Amino acid sequence: MTELPGMVVTGAAGRMGRLLIGAVLASDKARLAGCVVRPGHAWVGQDVGVAMGGAPVGCLATDDPLEAFARAQGVLDFTTPDASVEFAGLAAQARAVHVCGSTGFEPHHLAKIDAAARHAVIVQSGNTSLGLNLLLGLTRKVAAALDADWDIEIVEAHHRMKVDAPSGAALMLGEAAAEGRGVPLAQVRDSGRDGIPGARTRGDIGFSSIRGGSIVGEHDVIFAGDGERITLSHIASDRGIFARGGLKAALWGQDKKPGVYSMMDVLGL
Repeated sequence: MTELPGMVVTGAAGRMGRLLIGAVLASDKARLAGCVVRPGHAWVGQDVGVAMGGAPVGCLATDDPLEAFARAQGVLDFTTPDASVEFAGLAAQARAVHVCGSTGFEPHHLAKIDAAARHAVIVQSGNTSLGLNLLLGLTRKVAAALDADWDIEIVEAHHRMKVDAPSGAALMLGEAAAEGRGVPLAQVRDSGRDGIPGARTRGDIGFSSIRGGSIVGEHDVIFAGDGERITLSHIASDRGIFARGGLKAALWGQDKKPGVYSMMDVLGL
């Protein structure tokens, strides 16, 4: 019987790392091949199941990502831009599918991701939720159907610990809306209103960010016309949706050619 594809979870001790571990262990389509933590972390050398307060699962945490990647077919990485860039290069060396769910990338990060993707499959997405990615498709279609007389506002809410704003998913929604309108998002993005910014510029796509409590993730795309308004919404109440979506992407990428893909590609949208 063919062995199931092995998955390595980076940032294993973090909140998303633990969920990713759980998703792999619960799957009948993949196996847990490695768990990476930062150098010097207390988990190094421990069975991750025991480290999480449960029964042994037969996988020891390591601070050597390349060694772990070399034994795997997929890397599930929801860490930080700097870490993800490093992991992308190492995953490419190992020819493992790299699912990158980190957010907050700058252009220099993306350039390195693109370079790594010349040698391996990278699925990059600011949000791996099925529902959110369906919302992307809807946003693009509605924006294409309505002209700039309809103002577009994207409102997102997340927990108090989130460090970047707007969220990666909100920016994805903005990109989808801009694509529907046939304009670059950079030309129409407005996310800095304060004081007396003046009247809204026709055609702009506005962003607002809410941070508080334990909100998992909420995104509204508002199309506001004269006398009427359309709101497309997605609410995430369980972080497990992101872990399950990430695993789905890693399995999908097993037979694909090198390149950068999105969750839209994974879902065939």
